[in-house]
Amino acid sequence: MTKPEHRRNFHGRRSGHKLKPGRQRLVDEALPSLRIDLPEQGVINTNALFDPSMRELWLEIGFGGGEHLAWQAAHHPHAGMIGCEPFLNGVASLLAHLEENGAQNVRIYDDDARDLVDALPDNSIDRLFILFADPWPKKRHNKRRIVNAETVEAYARILKAGAELRFASDHMDYVAWTLDLLTNDPRFQWTAKKAEDWRVRPDDWPETRYERKSLAGDKSAYLTFLRTDNL
Repeated sequence: MTKPEHRRNFHGRRSGHKLKPGRQRLVDEALPSLRIDLPEQGVINTNALFDPSMRELWLEIGFGGGEHLAWQAAHHPHAGMIGCEPFLNGVASLLAHLEENGAQNVRIYDDDARDLVDALPDNSIDRLFILFADPWPKKRHNKRRIVNAETVEAYARILKAGAELRFASDHMDYVAWTLDLLTNDPRFQWTAKKAEDWRVRPDDWPETRYERKSLAGDKSAYLTFLRTDNL
């Protein structure tokens, strides 16, 4: 993988428990052909990532165990899916889901999502998912959140006009933080018309194990924003 010339501080886990032999085999054999290498200069040639028949390009940042990404890939074969997750065990889990469902329209970046986003072309993404990301609940750590003033600028750049940004969290302070950032930005429009629109998970938004754990305690919020045609 080509490494960015200037490394950012990274906060989070890279690996957990030792992989079982089957998962390690997938990492060794399947991951290299799906991994995205960043160019030394310029932007990623997204047209070269997938078959030309792919009509849309979707991105999930922090796909966790990969259940959601694999489901979306299987149910939307017309869309090329980019998944970003630096946690090796999560990458191995996604590979197992893809082996099971046979989806061929997924590519993986297993490093810092900010570097990937920086390398994506303007107006290239049709849908962006940020689901149950680490809320970094301590106030001094809020700047580490994957939704912040800096990253919102980047997301606005890569999203096409009319594209969706889907965000979910069980941490209500993070939900309020995200709402404040995006509803006060004219480039994004919150689609909710009634409470049910953000309290109930849509049918095309499959549950993940991280969400299942959260539902055992706190409630979750499901937010959808549209990228407007404002500059």
